[in-house]
Amino acid sequence: MTISYDGRNKLARSVVDFIRSLDVFTITEQPTTKSSYRLSQEDIRAGRVETFASSDEMFQSLGI
Repeated sequence: MTISYDGRNKLARSVVDFIRSLDVFTITEQPTTKSSYRLSQEDIRAGRVETFASSDEMFQSLGI
């Protein structure tokens, strides 16, 4: 069984914290998937983004 909840919801967090405090269940955190926005922000910070003055310049760099 899987329980999904919005971590921003205080009531949902309280219920999950209560369930954890019972020490009856084993809780495994699932890795969250990153949104496209988060992935693009990582690309910008890592310098994997190019800028061009015009679309012609972009197409030239692509070899088109």
